[in-house]
Amino acid sequence: MKATMTWHQALQACKDADQPFVLATVLSAAGSTPRDTDAKMVITATDQYDTVGGGRLEHEIITRARRRLESGEQGPAIEKFALGSQLGQCCGGSVSILLESFGASHFNIALFGAGHVATALATILGQLPYRVEWVDSRVDLFPDSLPDNVHPRPAKDPVGWISQIHSGAHVRVMTHDHDLDFRLIHAALHRADLGSVGVIGSETKARRFRRRLEQTGVEPATINQLICPIGLAQVPGKRPMEVAVSIAGELIASANEDQVDAGWRGLDKQTLKEGLG
Repeated sequence: MKATMTWHQALQACKDADQPFVLATVLSAAGSTPRDTDAKMVITATDQYDTVGGGRLEHEIITRARRRLESGEQGPAIEKFALGSQLGQCCGGSVSILLESFGASHFNIALFGAGHVATALATILGQLPYRVEWVDSRVDLFPDSLPDNVHPRPAKDPVGWISQIHSGAHVRVMTHDHDLDFRLIHAALHRADLGSVGVIGSETKARRFRRRLEQTGVEPATINQLICPIGLAQVPGKRPMEVAVSIAGELIASANEDQVDAGWRGLDKQTLKEGLG
């Protein structure tokens, strides 16, 4: 990101890049202070954008913000500073700073296709704490307004986007073209670092795709990783929203499994650290 960005430009850039950051806001100011109420700056692990006054005050704010980023602390915190007695600044006033921490998403979804089911699914996922990369070549199908966590990616070559997906992301394919569906899942299955790969369709489509994957030399163990049909069998229905709810339910289950797995990994490390394992 460019160091010359304003705080609101940096905030959006951090969200787009899924980069953790802290938003610092002057909540209140009394006496002589370098900036007025509502001045803001964005702080990442390596950079800062805009300013809340400079000097020792800003240095201390950046230090505390990065401490929060390092610890993974989430949510808001209010820090109070006496500029003269505490920080040695001659202006001598006092300020309260609101620090709001925003972490990276721990569950990423790459959604290919912008048809009725995908649009309904994006609506649901937009209300969940996931990051969604939504890819389609048909720019006019993306809604004018989307939740902050859903990022439209117009692409002339959607298959080319497979290489840009976040490691660990869960891929869900539902385009308007069965051949494009196949090329997408074929490319995705060749990335061993993805969370899961699924494509919308029937059992008949699943058999055909698995047969084609085998004919192109894909290993049986890799083919077995393909999820088709996608969605929860317990949630019936053919309406776009019904299908979307079924797929969302499956993704929510995967997100919870990822969280449990991460918790066990953390527990193992802690156990080893304490010498109990």
